[in-house]
Amino acid sequence: MNIKVIWTAAALAIVASPAALAQDTLVEHLVLACESDIENYCSKVTPGNGRLLHCMAAHEDKISGQCVYAFYQAASLLEQLSVAINYVANECSTEIETLCSDVVAGEGRLLACFDKHEEELGDACKKAIADTVGE
Repeated sequence: MNIKVIWTAAALAIVASPAALAQDTLVEHLVLACESDIENYCSKVTPGNGRLLHCMAAHEDKISGQCVYAFYQAASLLEQLSVAINYVANECSTEIETLCSDVVAGEGRLLACFDKHEEELGDACKKAIADTVGE
């Protein structure tokens, strides 16, 4: 996988999903794994709005293996989360439209709505939730 694709995917996912529960943990993991690289190449960059990720991408040929590996891990996790979200959204599309149409997606609100309407959920939706959330 191309390192620029990973940087772009990580930047988009982190910027595009501010409500993701694991986001803070993921960002913290990346910052810890890349701490020396951030200090060496991007210490003058003000964090926020993807600036730090853009700086790291600009220095991709110099960053440590530990940092690159952390980004591969993050990209893999984000891909798994994306697949899980799409799976639940597809399997629960009817329930989203009929039971939770007034709910704004994000921050666990749809799962809370599903929990509230547990008896009304279809089997495919229940399975998708169990497969991804583990309940």
